[in-house]
Amino acid sequence: MPSKNSHGTSRAVGHLGERVAGNLLIRNSAMVTAGRIVEGDLRVAGGKIVAVAPGGGLEPRNDELVIDGDGLHLLPGAIDPHVHFREPGQPEKEDLESGSRAAAAGGVTAFLDMPNNIPNATNRTTLETKIALAGKKAVTHHGFFIGATKDNIRDLQSVEGMDGVCGIKVFMGSSTGDLLVHEQKHLENIFANTGGIIATHAEDEERLQARIAEFGHRTDISSHAECRDVECAFLATKRAAALAKDYDHRLHIVHLTSGTEADWLTNNKGDLVTTEVCTQHLTFDQDDVEELGERVLMNPPIRYTEDKETLWKRLKDGTIDCVVTDHAPHTLEAKSVGFPKAPAGMPGVETSLPLMLTHAMNGKCSITDVVRWMCEGPAKVYGMRGKGSLSEGMGGDLVLVDMENHRTFTDADTWTRVGWTPFNGMSLTGWPMLTVVDGQVVHSRDQGGSLRGNEVAMPGSAGRVLEFD
Repeated sequence: MPSKNSHGTSRAVGHLGERVAGNLLIRNSAMVTAGRIVEGDLRVAGGKIVAVAPGGGLEPRNDELVIDGDGLHLLPGAIDPHVHFREPGQPEKEDLESGSRAAAAGGVTAFLDMPNNIPNATNRTTLETKIALAGKKAVTHHGFFIGATKDNIRDLQSVEGMDGVCGIKVFMGSSTGDLLVHEQKHLENIFANTGGIIATHAEDEERLQARIAEFGHRTDISSHAECRDVECAFLATKRAAALAKDYDHRLHIVHLTSGTEADWLTNNKGDLVTTEVCTQHLTFDQDDVEELGERVLMNPPIRYTEDKETLWKRLKDGTIDCVVTDHAPHTLEAKSVGFPKAPAGMPGVETSLPLMLTHAMNGKCSITDVVRWMCEGPAKVYGMRGKGSLSEGMGGDLVLVDMENHRTFTDADTWTRVGWTPFNGMSLTGWPMLTVVDGQVVHSRDQGGSLRGNEVAMPGSAGRVLEFD
């Protein structure tokens, strides 16, 4: 069992065949629930949480897996609402199985995948294909964005209310892939004639193209943040927020990077606009860009120390609603061509929870903050049914983490197909000892064993398509 006692997770996992699938009792853990940490027991039956018992006292049943969580913290499964798992089209970078495995290894039990694939997910048929593939390959819950183009309104309308479809993704500025909608008439058409949530990559295309031409001679990676500057992002953020207000439409601004945008949103987001921040923008700054180079190249870019500190401030005061990864893997071979030709994007889904829990242990926030930002926040933003908290009636998606041991994460420890991490060599704590989806163990680690851990669930044997309000 995954505790400070003499048992290992291999012993608990070895009993999986002796109980009813989805029935689980975790005893004696420090449960993070209702904004506080309490010692006690938690029971999952039929894949749902049926009892939360502060102080303990739940007696084991013959049909359930019993796990001793003494010395460990029990959290709701983390939710990453911004990943690029690259399927279909680029299996050398990632697919739905490898990405889901990486998520489970990091304590992420649900993900929302972006539409810039090959082909792009811009209609019902491509989304149905992705959902079917995830059903065969994933070991976590899953949902997908439909991509907006300048002329696919009927396609966007055709998937409203469809299980597994979380919202519409609009690229207002060009990034990786060929999805781009930046002309005002096309944006207005989308905001006026669709429902649900519009999630936007907010960079101003006109300014962006002008600055790319201006900075085209630069080969130093520090010029990336100068080229795709704060004003480029701020113009698009204000424009998107104005469209949301004009058309009374829910808007989610993805991967916020600048203090200027975060400060403006504090007084201007209102009830229609939500936003997110990536773990890397809370962790890295210009010095890390100089040191790590293309490993931390992404769009919008890693910015400056003052931006990082303001993002933390606005995360803590509630301006920013959730923490994500924008997991967007590229091979190191592709990255090795150097700036500016190297592709933008980095992996991160398997390190996000330990990274944020390490920030908590270092005094930047609390463990309950991390649960609010990585579990409750994404579930609330997207209206995920039965997700985000340890409470009766919710899905049995759990992660049992060890907050006492710092371990160094390296490229060799990764599950992502590209086999590298921007956090190579970093000492992190909060590693998941067990990751549970609907009461089923999908990933485990042994005390003192390999940091990579053990895959437990077979592809497609755990996780479901997500449902949204």
